[in-house]
Amino acid sequence: MTDFVNTANRYGRVAILLHWAMAALLVGLILLGLYMVALPETGYDMKKISLILLHKELGILAWLLALVRVAWRSVNPLPALEPGIPFWQRCTARFVHLLLYALMFCLPLSGWLMSSTAGIPVSFFVLVTLPDYLPRDERWFHALVSVHGLLADALMLLLALHAGAALAHHFLFRDATLMRMLPGRNGLHGYGGREGP
Repeated sequence: MTDFVNTANRYGRVAILLHWAMAALLVGLILLGLYMVALPETGYDMKKISLILLHKELGILAWLLALVRVAWRSVNPLPALEPGIPFWQRCTARFVHLLLYALMFCLPLSGWLMSSTAGIPVSFFVLVTLPDYLPRDERWFHALVSVHGLLADALMLLLALHAGAALAHHFLFRDATLMRMLPGRNGLHGYGGREGP
C-alpha cells in the first residue's frame, strides 16, 4: 500500500497515474484543437461540430482531473528534487509546474466562458450541462477565442520545456528525475549506478 503514496524520495503509483493520464489528455486536446482549427469553415459541418463538442467535454475532464491532482498533492507532499540540481533549475522547475497547473485550470475555464458568450451550452458527456456565466456577446466571444488560443500556445511551450528538461536530466545529466515518474521504475537504480530517489 505504501507504494501508492509519495515518499520523500519518489512518486507513488497514484501520482504517476494522474501525471500520465493528464499528459495524454492534454496532448490529445492540443492535437484535437489544432486539427479542428485547420478544418475549413463550410457552414453547418457536422464533423467539425462533433469534434468541437468532444474537445469541450475532454476539456472539462481535464479540469476535473486537475482538481483531483491538486487534492492529491495537498495530502501527498512532493518528493525532494534530485540532489545536486542547481538552485536556478530547482526554481525553474517549481515555476514551470505552477504555470502548468494554472493553465490546466485557465484553459478549460476560458473555453467554457467562450462557449457562454457564443450562446452554446457546454455538456459533460450528457451527464450535466454547465451554466452560462457570461451573456451572449460576439465581441467577448472573439476576445475569449484569442485568449484561449494564447493559453494553448503557452501550454504547448511549457509542455515542450517540461518534457525537454526531463529528457535532459535522463540523457545528459544522467540522474533519476525522469525514472521516478515512470511506472514500475521507482525502485530501480538511476544512471551511473546511483540509486534513484
